[in-house]
Amino acid sequence: MAIVTLISDWNKDDYYIAAIKGKILSRCPDTTIVDISHQIPPFNIAQGAFILKNTYYHFPDLTVHIIAIRTETSKKHPIIALRFNNHYFVGTDNGIFGLLLDNEPQEAVIIEENAGIFPELHVFTDTACELIQKKKLSVLGKNHDELYRQVPMLPAIDKSDINGSVIYIDSYRNAITNITYELFKQIGKGRAFDLFIQSNHFHINKINEKYNESSSGEILALFNSVGFLEIAINQGNAADLLNLDVSSPIRIKFKDK
Repeated sequence: MAIVTLISDWNKDDYYIAAIKGKILSRCPDTTIVDISHQIPPFNIAQGAFILKNTYYHFPDLTVHIIAIRTETSKKHPIIALRFNNHYFVGTDNGIFGLLLDNEPQEAVIIEENAGIFPELHVFTDTACELIQKKKLSVLGKNHDELYRQVPMLPAIDKSDINGSVIYIDSYRNAITNITYELFKQIGKGRAFDLFIQSNHFHINKINEKYNESSSGEILALFNSVGFLEIAINQGNAADLLNLDVSSPIRIKFKDK
């Protein structure tokens, strides 16, 4: 069974989504199409990369992932198709692949350098169907040796401090940061700490394993299912109540033993 996923910066009610699904099903009628998200903020490749990076590997091998975020093309930013971890990805090389992939792809080709104003309907869907029909990447376009890179937002660290930031707000309005569990352990070395939100306005000094370890309405921090530090309020709305948004600062200060 062939599977194609869609992620876009369109509104879920736009006709673009239905048009693409219809085009795929007309050419590849046995395909299962899965919507990952169509609520990415317009042109926000960082948000799209975060969501896709934490979902794609749950799909079966050979799934084709169509990325319809900031798809305008040029010679510098062509439409490409690539293979990574036995999955296929189709999108514009606008920096999103550098944020999405941990390593270099096994193979990447240029499909189109100057597509029209709706390349997703023609170029993206045609490429997805050709991959479903077992065509090799090498016959779909010329080799693409170097992805256009955009540097991800990383925490600043020293021996007793981690200065991170919010990178994603989820549907519960929890604030997910760029501080990983591995980094927390590496710098913390088991030490007590103070976690400061919005400079020194809010303060936490423990990490939960579950949300309900804190009282209803209490601010909490935990490492979520993908290993990132998350700021939340039990049965509450952390992002709005704490005035958090993408890029809001989060600081952890470890204490000397």
